[in-house]
Amino acid sequence: MKPFIFTLMLVFLCLVLLIPVQAESKKDVVYVIPVKDMIERGLVYVIRRGVDEAVSEGASAIIFDMNTPGGRVDAAEDIIAIIANTKIKTYTFVNPRAISAGAIISLATDEIYMAPGSNIGDAMPLLMSPIGAPQEMPAAIEEKMVSYVSGLIRTTAQRKNHDPKLAEAMVRRGPEYKIENEVICPSNQILTLTNVEAERLVGKDGKKRSLLSKGTVENLAGLLDKIGHPKSRIVTLKVDAAEKIARYIEMFSALFLMGGLLGLYIEFKTPGVVLPGIIGVILLAIWFWGYHIAGLAGMWELVLFMLGILLLASEVFFFPGTILPGAIGTLLIFMSLLMAMAGHYPGVPWQPDFKRMPGAISKLGIQIIATFVIAWLLARFLPETKAFQNLMLLISENRHDGFHASSEDTASLVGTEGVALSELRPSGTAVFAGKRLDVVTRGEFLEKDTRIIIAETHGNRIVVERKV
Repeated sequence: MKPFIFTLMLVFLCLVLLIPVQAESKKDVVYVIPVKDMIERGLVYVIRRGVDEAVSEGASAIIFDMNTPGGRVDAAEDIIAIIANTKIKTYTFVNPRAISAGAIISLATDEIYMAPGSNIGDAMPLLMSPIGAPQEMPAAIEEKMVSYVSGLIRTTAQRKNHDPKLAEAMVRRGPEYKIENEVICPSNQILTLTNVEAERLVGKDGKKRSLLSKGTVENLAGLLDKIGHPKSRIVTLKVDAAEKIARYIEMFSALFLMGGLLGLYIEFKTPGVVLPGIIGVILLAIWFWGYHIAGLAGMWELVLFMLGILLLASEVFFFPGTILPGAIGTLLIFMSLLMAMAGHYPGVPWQPDFKRMPGAISKLGIQIIATFVIAWLLARFLPETKAFQNLMLLISENRHDGFHASSEDTASLVGTEGVALSELRPSGTAVFAGKRLDVVTRGEFLEKDTRIIIAETHGNRIVVERKV
């Protein structure tokens, strides 16, 4: 008994000694998240994952290694929200440019440092054509866009105690911007600062502060030394192959979602066909996988999605015609899709972002409506297209017109009684007077061994119904 008690005490002592060591090691981690090239929707998911990992790791700082010409304002806005909702100290290293949306994101971090010869600013919004070239905007539309981005950048600057007038000068052409008596940005121009200009001290003696940048550093090692983390363990976020694929899935997410919903709709309208349902589930699974890799869909959404799929499968294969499992499964799938579209903030994987929920509901609703419109259009116009007519026989073939079917004449079987050899959902196999035939119902699901009767025939297509 004594050795057992001694062993328990030793294990407990080891655990007590290990806990402080683990806590200390987590404090010595700095995450570096590269922000390179164009800022687009895929980058939101990369940054979300990086911040999520930093929170889980207990990192003491996050550095955004910035080198971007700008990009989408909506993506920048989402990234700003992610940064604003983390309690970890955040830094931007402008290496060597933070232009347009990159400048707005930089202003969202706690401190900005710049590399020699770097630039930050020029955040005036532009309207891009489908091929990626800037295009002119009507004056009213331009003012509307500039006003919105101006408000966004001022709010972002004020949150981190930067000069909102300086931030607005990066977006809107206005009066000249001066540092003391020196004109940094002439009137009717957009402000872009060099690293030397951005780190200048402004204000009265005793209350001087840097204009924007806390200083110029040669590289990340110099930055780590400057912010007090010279010996920290550095974790640089890498974009893996799955995440690159997820970016393309997100790019065409509406098509995957509407295709999946259309497949499920066709399956419900033609129960037992199975193939449209399988294709629909596969498309939804691809859509969901992309959102999960992107960091929007957490474990809770995955659980709801898989449970919904299992209930739908049980409706098709085990409880055909009962409706309830399929209805509950469909509801769970829609809930999981909605929660995935809303996303969640890093560090809170089980709670959706309720602020984004109205937008997610609107987006999902539009795509559901679009799916039903597409289904109606296909049902209405597809049979009249030449391609469809080449696949389908639109004129009945009968003996009077000179046609003769090569298959066995089944008209004499009408009224014959038999037994279902398999479940008819609605197609299956039955036996009539010792002869095995492939049959189909009018949509009704019939159990195995059900007494049936042949109601009508159309060549090889034998339609049966339950014998009353």
